[in-house]
Amino acid sequence: MIAVVDYGRGNLGSVEKAFTRVGMPAVVTQDPAVVDRAEAVVLPGDGAFHDAMGNLQALGLIAPLRACFDSARPFLGICLGYQLLFTESEEFGQGKGLDVIPGAVRRFPGNLKVPHMGWNQVEHRGDLRLFDGIPSGAHFYFVHSYYPETTDDSLQVASCTYGLTFPAAVGRGPLFATQFHPEKSQRWGIRLLENFAAFVRERR
Repeated sequence: MIAVVDYGRGNLGSVEKAFTRVGMPAVVTQDPAVVDRAEAVVLPGDGAFHDAMGNLQALGLIAPLRACFDSARPFLGICLGYQLLFTESEEFGQGKGLDVIPGAVRRFPGNLKVPHMGWNQVEHRGDLRLFDGIPSGAHFYFVHSYYPETTDDSLQVASCTYGLTFPAAVGRGPLFATQFHPEKSQRWGIRLLENFAAFVRERR
């Protein structure tokens, strides 16, 4: 069972339904014990970085998230749930994230329209498990005003260009994350979630 973490942010119902569609049971939960017992964890989200970190702390969800990372259970971060993995964010002043991925979340330059919203191409080199069967250059749906930046050479990266090139998706062992919304990305988004579900089944 996949635990979809509910911390007051995100398209929780859409994510849960998308996993049901690919045959993987998922439950939306705020219960730290459920997150701790889950065979895989999904952290979705949209909204403000600092508020999200505050909500995770208040709900007692940071400890079970760290336990998931430490136990090498499959994990998928989506949109804000991806950005929260970074060391810090400059959104509304500097703030600390979960620091699972070294780097910072930065605002797009002032010459670009924000949020970056709509369909955009994602390029990959064929080494990221989430993109099995998905062609490089496939379109995914984005909604964000900040982008992640990292120098972690151990990450497998799929990239997107919107004024600048940024890591639109990453993978490292059992940890995966996407800046775009796979649950809103139709054919290729569903395929990506199928790939994550297949990875979860293989780890049983």
